[in-house]
Amino acid sequence: MTNTVDSLFDTGLERYKAGEAPASLIPVFKEVCERAPKSSSAWTCLAWLYLLDNKPSLASKAANKAVKLNPQDPQARLNLAVAMLENGEKGLRQHIDFAQQLIFVNEEWRDEIKSSIEDGLSRKPDWKSLEKVRNWLFESN
Repeated sequence: MTNTVDSLFDTGLERYKAGEAPASLIPVFKEVCERAPKSSSAWTCLAWLYLLDNKPSLASKAANKAVKLNPQDPQARLNLAVAMLENGEKGLRQHIDFAQQLIFVNEEWRDEIKSSIEDGLSRKPDWKSLEKVRNWLFESN
């Protein structure tokens, strides 16, 4: 019996929320991305897992796909900015500015991003790149 892409995604998300290690979830989200290559949320999750697993190059590729598929997703922008920062890439300010605009106009997105950042810092304490991006995003809020 094969899992549907949606059930595979949902199961992966539940396992993540239950505290499972990113390394064990990466194959799940890679499969979701292979089976549903136009799912921006799957690419966003995969990028986040790569970031948590100290794989910023792979995170950058996944986050770029997520942003291309859904430019209006602040989490995809956040992931891309963190990956770019960790890779020493230039041009991340445009993603910070765009994410800032998105969370400024949508309080629900702002709360989700704050929650995501808190989750990231609880799973990977002393995550300098994420702390820096958090400060940039919320410096004027």
